[in-house]
Amino acid sequence: MKDKKNQIEEPSVLYEIPGQISDTEVLTFLQTKDVNWKHVNKIKSLTNFNDEVISDWLNISVRTFRTYRQPENKFKENTKEQIILLLSLINHGIKVFGSSKEFDKWLNSENFYFDGKTPNVFLNTVTGIRFVDDGLTAMEFGDNV
Repeated sequence: MKDKKNQIEEPSVLYEIPGQISDTEVLTFLQTKDVNWKHVNKIKSLTNFNDEVISDWLNISVRTFRTYRQPENKFKENTKEQIILLLSLINHGIKVFGSSKEFDKWLNSENFYFDGKTPNVFLNTVTGIRFVDDGLTAMEFGDNV
């Protein structure tokens, strides 16, 4: 069951995000759409993670991260890719868990599948995002992740 907050917010940005982490969909999105601060705001609104955590995921300093709020500052290509992958992962997580709140709770919980770590610690690399997404897919097919 989705909460009212997510029913209102999700369509604004998430409808355009690839529904799954697929190289073709992500590359097409990056070539045809502008990735900007509204996408980062969507990550922030759907999770309880602050600037420090999200900037760590994107492998940039908090100060640099915050400069991207200015429209004249454009994200580098690799940062855009990570933002889209994170949003795609969040989109997938909301579908699996039914709400951003439950997905966020799962991201912050230690998990046997992730060697006793919380899934969010893997989100600072493309491979890590894919690894967490694979865990979500496993859950969809009945694995106890």
